[in-house]
Amino acid sequence: MTRPADGVWTEPGHGYRRWETSTVLGTGDALWRWATTEVLRWGVKTRSGFSVNPSGPVASGSRPVILAHAFGLSVAEPVEVVDVVQTPERVGFAYRTLPGHPVSGEEAFIVHRDGDTVLLTIRSLTRPAEELRWRLAYPGLLVAQKVARRRYLRAFRARAER
Repeated sequence: MTRPADGVWTEPGHGYRRWETSTVLGTGDALWRWATTEVLRWGVKTRSGFSVNPSGPVASGSRPVILAHAFGLSVAEPVEVVDVVQTPERVGFAYRTLPGHPVSGEEAFIVHRDGDTVLLTIRSLTRPAEELRWRLAYPGLLVAQKVARRRYLRAFRARAER
C-alpha cells in the first residue's frame, strides 16, 4: 500500500487518510550511510521518543511492538513489517498495523537519493481501528500522529545537520 520501493506513490488510499512528505537531510556518502543504517534499525521511531521491542534490525515479516510514550503513559502499537527495500539509491521499509494498534493502516520510512542529495520520505495510510476505545479516541490520535510525524522529520534532520 505505501510502496517504499516506488519513487512516485500513486496509491489512492481507498478509505484511508493518505499522507506523504519528504525532507532534505543533506548531502554526501557519510550521511547516506548513516541515514540508511538508522532507518533499517528503527531510528526514525527511536530517535522520536518511541521504543521498539524487539529492537533488532527491520526484517520483512517481523512483528515488533512499538511503544509510544507520552504524558507518563505508554501505548503498545503492534505492527508487522510488510516490505523492506535496499537498493543503491533507495532504502526503507513499510509496516502495517495489527489488531490492538490504536489506528489501522500502514506507514513507510524511506531514505533515498537525488544525485548527491539525501532525502527522507514518510508515507502513511490511516483510518480508525476496529476496537471501540480506539475509534472513540481517533480524533485525538490524528493530532498525536501529526506530532509524531514532526518528530520523525526533526530527529533525522537534527542528526544530519551536525
